[in-house]
Amino acid sequence: MYNRFSDYLTKKYGGKTYKLPLNVPGTCPNKDGTLGTAGCVFCGEDSAGFEALPAETSIQEQITVTTALVRRKYGAKHFIAYFQNWSGTYRSLEDLGQMVQEAIATGVVAVYIATRPDCVGDDVLRLLQTCQEESGVDIVLELGLQTVNEDALIILNRGHGVAAFVDAVQRIHAHGLAVCAHMILGLPFDEMADVIAGARLLSELHVEQVKLHSLFILENTKLAELYLAGAFEMITMEAFIAREIAFLRHLSPEITVQRLLGRAPEGKALFCNWNTSWWKVRDQIEAEMLAQGATQGDTFSQIGY
Repeated sequence: MYNRFSDYLTKKYGGKTYKLPLNVPGTCPNKDGTLGTAGCVFCGEDSAGFEALPAETSIQEQITVTTALVRRKYGAKHFIAYFQNWSGTYRSLEDLGQMVQEAIATGVVAVYIATRPDCVGDDVLRLLQTCQEESGVDIVLELGLQTVNEDALIILNRGHGVAAFVDAVQRIHAHGLAVCAHMILGLPFDEMADVIAGARLLSELHVEQVKLHSLFILENTKLAELYLAGAFEMITMEAFIAREIAFLRHLSPEITVQRLLGRAPEGKALFCNWNTSWWKVRDQIEAEMLAQGATQGDTFSQIGY
């Protein structure tokens, strides 16, 4: 039906592999005054690190504690260190190198770093390339694009356009590293054409992975202010499911899908997945794809772009 991340990991690493969320102190050029101070309109106080241990905990301890828990609960054999909060590469080269090496030393099979397209200079990429080549541990950069709609990117206050994402992906690939693109398919500022164009762009760029989001509205964010003021209406769950299926059908079947949607911090969201468990929405997407006879890349293959 679609290229699931769990299947990809099992095949690549020879057993059940689990991604460990890690928390390190950090910031973002869209928050520290370099580009702005407000940040993206959807970004909460915790950034994306709400599922991880406190940032004051050492990387080694975070991995040790979480590995033991996950091994007992899910029977995982291999682990990925995932630096998910803030812009992970937005720090000194010394700090970045130390962070990555500390994770590698714990025996993880890969290091994933969430960051922005404008935070992956060539000096950063050379460092990460060296870390990958010397250790044999895969390094994947997770880049937030969110949408190819330039007007929507302005509304989201991303501080960059599509061109910056394209440039970043091409340079990351030139350094032998892989890319996971983040896309928000539930944006009320987008149309179906934007969703399809996003899938086409990622396919043309040969990104290795994609992570999909529905759009949460977290308390104490600019997006929450707009929502409460009635500046926009969220799309329906049915419309979101239709977007997800269209995106997957136009996405190259070679791209791994990390997830179809996620969830927000409990008790901190004004809107999250239409008050439905994320796995129920996922199941509905898969059921509808099955009913339609749709598979990842079937339209991509027909059009041949």
